[in-house]
Amino acid sequence: MDFLSFDTVPAVDHRPMLTLQQATQLTVRLYGVTLTEISTLPSYNDQNFFLVTKEDNKYVLKIMNSKESMNPTRMEVQTLAMSFLHQRGVPSQIVVPTTTGKLMSMEEIDCGQGAQTYCVRLMTYLPGKTVAESPVTVQDLYQIGKLAAVIDTTLKQLVSPNLDVLQSNEEMWSLSNIPLIDDYLSVMDGDPLQKVIKAVVKQYKSLVAPRIVSLRKGIIHGDINDQNIIVTPSANGRHEVSGVLDFSLLMIDCYVFEVAVTIAYMMMENPSPLDVGGAVLAGWESVMVLSEEEKDSLFLLVLGRLCQSLVYGRYNVTKYPDNKEYLLTTAKSGTLLLTKLWEMGKKNVERKWFTDAAMFIDK
Repeated sequence: MDFLSFDTVPAVDHRPMLTLQQATQLTVRLYGVTLTEISTLPSYNDQNFFLVTKEDNKYVLKIMNSKESMNPTRMEVQTLAMSFLHQRGVPSQIVVPTTTGKLMSMEEIDCGQGAQTYCVRLMTYLPGKTVAESPVTVQDLYQIGKLAAVIDTTLKQLVSPNLDVLQSNEEMWSLSNIPLIDDYLSVMDGDPLQKVIKAVVKQYKSLVAPRIVSLRKGIIHGDINDQNIIVTPSANGRHEVSGVLDFSLLMIDCYVFEVAVTIAYMMMENPSPLDVGGAVLAGWESVMVLSEEEKDSLFLLVLGRLCQSLVYGRYNVTKYPDNKEYLLTTAKSGTLLLTKLWEMGKKNVERKWFTDAAMFIDK
């Protein structure tokens, strides 16, 4: 899932909106391939196309929104991280070079609102279905939690002179910036959920924000969600992770944030959402054990991500009503989850998660 960096008053629509013909011509010109099939893939505010060449090779053409395309150095680091992880056994996409050997191309394109510059990359296609589409087991969730920790510990070894572009201070979706939700809460006016969101933000400010400075930090994927993990069926109803997508929220941030984001989104379409947290946590802690301070922050961090998703999704519908269905992907299940977790309370939810994690056996 691609996430938006917000403008208070957007002057232009930053989303690329190429036609299939424009995308085809762009691909042929940059990569010298002949396409036999092209179709659109869902996206938050970028544009993705599924491609098949006459050699039957499959790719994803990713065109970044013009706002994020203004920071090509950040995308270079994202591309480097994907390749770095792929070389170390993580099933991430890799970028295919253009005919001139470039891993990304800055293209000036007119999508009907005047020319804007977009970053274009061609990526390998990873087979399978998203977790949101798959009946994953608790053992699958354990493996996803473990993979999230493997990704983050592997990224400790990433070397680049430009890693500072991954600082999360300005990133709306960083769990460090949950208080910024207050600036967008008017979109929830009249919704009883607004009261819960306000209460979550208030507790976060008093209980979590003061300790963030002492939490362990490093490069994290930042968006291990049910749309960004691709799985394929294996034996006994289980699945194997065949792909990790979308590194656009790669950032330097707290490791416990990765756990919280993963738990929050893996609960979304799961028929037994309360069983998710313990399995993901057990998988994560098989690689990196959380401190007591990190564990004590987890409940409010998970709820904070649910609040971000609901509020920012609603806000973006006011800006991009044509993409309402995708923007509100998490709205129904997210609302139910947030309400249920809040009503259960921190102690009861933590007892369930931590007990399940302690008893978990990876069969």
